[in-house]
Amino acid sequence: MEAPLAERIRPQKLEDYVSQSHLVGPNGSLTQQISRGIIPSLIFWGPPGTGKTTLAQIISQESKRPFYILSAINSGVKDIRDVIEKAKQSGGLFTAKNPILFIDEIHRFSKSQQDSLLAAVEKGWITLIGATTENPSFEVIPALLSRCQVYVLNAFTKADLETLLHRAMKTDSYLATKNIILKETEALLRLSGGDGRKLLNIFELVVNASASDEIIITNDIVFALVQQNTVLYDKSGEQHYDIVSAFIKSIRGSDPNGAVYWLARMIEGGEDVKFIARRMLILSSEDIGNANPTAFIMANNTFQAVATIGYPESRIILSQCAIYLATSPKSNASYLAIGNAQQLVKQTGDLPVPIHLRNAPTKLMKELGYGDDYKYSHDYANNFAEQEFLPEAIKETVLYNPGSNSRENSNREFLKNRWKDKYGY
Repeated sequence: MEAPLAERIRPQKLEDYVSQSHLVGPNGSLTQQISRGIIPSLIFWGPPGTGKTTLAQIISQESKRPFYILSAINSGVKDIRDVIEKAKQSGGLFTAKNPILFIDEIHRFSKSQQDSLLAAVEKGWITLIGATTENPSFEVIPALLSRCQVYVLNAFTKADLETLLHRAMKTDSYLATKNIILKETEALLRLSGGDGRKLLNIFELVVNASASDEIIITNDIVFALVQQNTVLYDKSGEQHYDIVSAFIKSIRGSDPNGAVYWLARMIEGGEDVKFIARRMLILSSEDIGNANPTAFIMANNTFQAVATIGYPESRIILSQCAIYLATSPKSNASYLAIGNAQQLVKQTGDLPVPIHLRNAPTKLMKELGYGDDYKYSHDYANNFAEQEFLPEAIKETVLYNPGSNSRENSNREFLKNRWKDKYGY
């Protein structure tokens, strides 16, 4: 069976690699390391279909090292140990020719599986290259992460994706026999979701659907063909983001029925339960916040629980949390407050700290008046003393507006009682 288009035109050399110039451009850090032949253990972190596997293979070829590949989806500790043993036999210790072990979706490895890599990386039996679409700070154990350099791969730009299409038409022996006219590309780019591999798969589907040697690519043709071939749930494609968006918006909209339905769609599609829990943790602060501070505790406990328990039991915990968040009062006041504050900082720059708020650790600073006139709140009635806590240029600026809910209405009354008319609460 013929390989898919994405595999057929996979770049074999660094100069053919598209995008990521910050890593593989003329002055890129990886370019320099490859030229010196000294490759550290690496973690590639980036969106799906941005060339993480391809880059690992190119590094292996350019540095002339043996290359082993494992997928975290179907590999266990025994598979890891078998590969490490092979690698030890094919490479010398601490040489420039240490074999490369590439692990796709390393974020799916359990702690014990990641632990099994430590000695091999530490002793130089292998050079590890891991690929992940998730933040490695959350998904890779600290001991392993500290032994690796993390490189971020950026999402493909529109120009990058169009370059992939034109290169496919030029370099693929089958496509070269066709007269393909890219009249419109918007549908191809949109449906790819920025995933280069998915883009090429859709492109090949459209080309193969035509019996003619002259193929005119239009948005209508692409949408019609792809809708007939849509999968139920693509964890790495656009539908992944559409469904999690529907899930979050259902919770934000206080609809537990919609929340549980979209939760079920993700679970049945094999979504990572920690990804779901992490999104609810963010929502609990962004969309509920101080309207119900317990929501954040609930979401954080859910994240910890599903990370420990795993599937299938974690689906019950996710459902409980989703329903709790959906039926909770909502407020985005904290989210808006930090956004307002960041925008103000960008507009006003580094304003000086009022002298009464400054720290005075030295005699000179005390002589200069640092900390003078500061009122220690606990020395006053109700643990409050009115004074200015913002720089002079922006004094009396309101950044936090309490939401309209029982708890934040109490916050508003508290602030109004303390500050009177200063902030207009």
